[in-house]
Amino acid sequence: MRTSSTKSVENPNELKSQLLLWSAQFREVVALDSNKYQQDYSNYDFVLAVEAFTAIKTDFQNAFEDLQQYQSKTKDWLFGCLSYDLKNNVEDLKSNNYDGLEFPDLFFFQPKKLFLLKGNQLEIQYLRMCDDEIDHDFDEIINQKTNNLSDDVTLSAVEVLQRISKESYLEKTSKMLEYIHRGDIYEANFCMEFYAENALINPLETYLKLNKISEPPFAVYFKNNHQYLMCASPERYLKKENEKIISQPIKGTSKRFEDSELDEQSKLELSTNPKERSENIMIVDLVRNDLSKSAIKGSVKVEELCQIYSFKQVHQMISTIVSEVENTTSPVAIIQSTFPMGSMTGAPKISAMTIIEELEETQRGLYSGAVGYFTPNGDFDFNVVIRSILYNSQNQYLSFSVGSAITSEAIPENEYEECMLKAKAMFEVLS
Repeated sequence: MRTSSTKSVENPNELKSQLLLWSAQFREVVALDSNKYQQDYSNYDFVLAVEAFTAIKTDFQNAFEDLQQYQSKTKDWLFGCLSYDLKNNVEDLKSNNYDGLEFPDLFFFQPKKLFLLKGNQLEIQYLRMCDDEIDHDFDEIINQKTNNLSDDVTLSAVEVLQRISKESYLEKTSKMLEYIHRGDIYEANFCMEFYAENALINPLETYLKLNKISEPPFAVYFKNNHQYLMCASPERYLKKENEKIISQPIKGTSKRFEDSELDEQSKLELSTNPKERSENIMIVDLVRNDLSKSAIKGSVKVEELCQIYSFKQVHQMISTIVSEVENTTSPVAIIQSTFPMGSMTGAPKISAMTIIEELEETQRGLYSGAVGYFTPNGDFDFNVVIRSILYNSQNQYLSFSVGSAITSEAIPENEYEECMLKAKAMFEVLS
């Protein structure tokens, strides 16, 4: 079905930029970059998939059933995205808030051309219908001039507006706390949108800037015609490796400091903070419950609890939960039984999602959804779409959202500060 060719590469970083520049000619693009972040369960340093041979695009109704059919029929590499609002396919929920981006709820494509980079080895996989283009394309890629990226388009200043004012945010967070004290929920992830209308940006250049100041392990550049995602996510949602399932939720954030002593102190404070630990542990319990729906009995285990990982912008508290599944279990069914991810919803999950919908003012869409891929043998790997800029070049609407977990110990003012800390990189890129 695919022809494979391997090339040795002298400068992998340069090649990543060349591949991204070359990809601009295609309607469908997914680029995944681990930024060589030291992490378990990483298969590739960089992956690029372009040009749909087949594709599926749908709203939430029967979305997982349609994806299941598509994935089991193609049995090939598939790249794409799952929007948060697929919750309406999983549960009896609705999304009635404002949506300026108009992305589909689900979109996947079977790429004609695929590039897998690990160290200095680039594996190229083309569908046989176009495999005679491999050498020509590779020559074209390595001749891309990456030093004039900023000359592609004239950028206008982007005026970013806040959908929920600080005053309103504090009121809504207090309302969330009322639900918690009443016993409706233990925790909910509450998000707010920042947006710009009539925004003219160069999506690729914006992504490269965002990735450079963040260097996260789950960065994504996604393009579907006029819809773009520029994602600097530090979080894995779900991965399947043979019969093993891995989930790595993030809950708990603290500032980075240039002063090494202050930075260590910030890290230590995060690791011992009872509020942050209880937030994380609540979500670990939720993920264990979600994974148990598809797992072999007794196989759900917590590999890591409340570990601190450092990124360029922030320190994060991450846990790793794993399970084993039967080899006959459908990959799509595993995703469906855990979606949306607990770190972006709350506990109990359905009550949290209902309250989120009531208090937030924007449809989340792809934000707090997932981007990733299926392999031909049914393995998969998906991130959590956070720390991301979304853009519709057709209606010139730009959006990014940030959120934090509200628990009974939450202080609304502190939660607001955490949101602004998470928004820092996006503001920096767009200023």
